[in-house]
Amino acid sequence: MTNYKAITFFDLDGTLLDGNSKITPEIAAAIQALKDNDILPVIATGRTEMEIRQIMRDAGITSAATMNGSCISVEGEEIYSVRFSKEECQKMRDHIEEQGHALCFYNRDNIWSTHHTETMRKAYGFIHSDVPPIDPSAFQDHPINMLLILSESGDEYYHEHFPELTFYRNSPYSIDTVKKGISKGAGVKRLKETLNLENIPTFGFGDGPNDFALLQACDHKIAMGNAYDELKEIATFITKKNTEGGIVHALKHFDLI
Repeated sequence: MTNYKAITFFDLDGTLLDGNSKITPEIAAAIQALKDNDILPVIATGRTEMEIRQIMRDAGITSAATMNGSCISVEGEEIYSVRFSKEECQKMRDHIEEQGHALCFYNRDNIWSTHHTETMRKAYGFIHSDVPPIDPSAFQDHPINMLLILSESGDEYYHEHFPELTFYRNSPYSIDTVKKGISKGAGVKRLKETLNLENIPTFGFGDGPNDFALLQACDHKIAMGNAYDELKEIATFITKKNTEGGIVHALKHFDLI
């Protein structure tokens, strides 16, 4: 393992990716420059690793804190994974059905849905991904790291009925659902502790509601120009929009490339 000089944590949609959810040649070149400078690039996302493997290949990134920190891998090796119990999955499925919503089950390699809805199609279209296959009982036979509620409302209902879980509305159509204490920020801390890298600087890049914990956990907090206003308020640096070269601009600002 390299003697890293710093760690950079990148959100994907609205941050590292362009308007079509792709890695541009400029971003790929910047990531290579980071690695040449002994800086570890890490993706920090609500998505699972299966969804982002092509993105990781295009970017040249081999480390990720996925499903909002529920699973962490470094240079391709899994170093952390937290799972829902079958009982927790069943309870959520029961409530989803009562509310007329849909649910998806996530692990590192797969996604399954209870059924397909128009809201689900909107949610996956929002990130330019395919709707997952239907298997409402997938949690019975597979480990589950994250749940995704497909709804355009009802947030308060789930907060009230599941105080033991944490919810991140990641789009107008879906809510990331993880175990209490799980966040991108907790993933930052866990990665640093596991690799014994507590004393090197960290840089967090984000734009959305589930990036608050990420930025708060990093020494340098970079909000994209297109970020939520509330995220900009806690940032130590506001860069350009993701579609205007914001990542490269910030990396050069901090002399990382």
